Amino acid sequence: MAVGTHGDSFMETDPPPHRGPAARRDQGGRGGGRDLDGLAQVANKIRDAVESVIEGKPKVVRLALTVLLAEGHVLIEDVPGVGKTMLAKALARSVDCSVRRVQFTPDLLPSDITGVSAYNQELREFEFKPGPVFANIVVGDEINRASPKTQSALLECMEERQVTVDGVTYGLERPFMVIATQNPIEMEGTYPLPEAQRDRFTARISMGYPDASAELEMLETHGQASPLDRLAPVAHAEDVRELIDVVRRQHVAAPVKQYAVDLVAATRTHPDLRLGASPRATLHLVRAARAYAALDDRDYVVPDDVQDLAVPVLAHRLLPTAEAQVERRHPEHVVADLVRRLPVPGPGK
Repeated sequence: MAVGTHGDSFMETDPPPHRGPAARRDQGGRGGGRDLDGLAQVANKIRDAVESVIEGKPKVVRLALTVLLAEGHVLIEDVPGVGKTMLAKALARSVDCSVRRVQFTPDLLPSDITGVSAYNQELREFEFKPGPVFANIVVGDEINRASPKTQSALLECMEERQVTVDGVTYGLERPFMVIATQNPIEMEGTYPLPEAQRDRFTARISMGYPDASAELEMLETHGQASPLDRLAPVAHAEDVRELIDVVRRQHVAAPVKQYAVDLVAATRTHPDLRLGASPRATLHLVRAARAYAALDDRDYVVPDDVQDLAVPVLAHRLLPTAEAQVERRHPEHVVADLVRRLPVPGPGK
């Protein structure tokens, strides 16, 4: 199977020859051709729904959808007023599932997120009152305005899809996704996210300012009423669960896996970084690459998928050295440089 990657061909002999969409509909490919076709249809509906609210940001919307299908969590970071919360709400409203929003503030307590055991006078026993984390999609607005103690309340649920309160563990329903927004740490009143917290986010998205035409269009669509008011669900929670299962079956060839491992390992020895990416980062990178390939109607991952996702998946987990900070060499630049320098798997490798 030959796959183009930056002009080269990538040979993989393990899977059967790749078939186009028509052939997969007839014979089925790895992961099921009909499944991939169905994924593309549902994913396109969700994408179109979100893009009806977020103008001029197709790459941002695609990345958010990639994280959803990879069963991950997304951190949306940028300056105030560029649409972070709007993107989170649009993605949540596009799927007919339970959605809860948490407004993070300095006085928020961990129990305000996970829930609390309260004494019931009538029953004469304690009963658990679930917190907002018991939802399919949890929108955490301005997560870095809460204390690190409160932020850490999300650690267990983000990694293990469960919550433990007073020694009792409660499972969370699939799909489960945390969509958190935050302002840059130099903004007043913010706390930096702990390293363990950042490592649990599959990807970090930077919205950026819209271009002139998109901002002009925004004045038309947002001028009289919010487009969120007109946004109706285009998929169900069960649809998303099925799509996640399809993504998990996407084929990743051994050379592509090795390429992802080499890329992550290179961050651990880079002189500009005092903390490299963890093994969890490698897992998130490959899972996201599977979803990225599925959105392209491919049942296999190519090195280009890994390269496209390297910066959003890896950069927010890295800590630069003091020297790199002074010289403004940011982790995003380090990852982009590693992507350029590391050899891409070639024919017969």
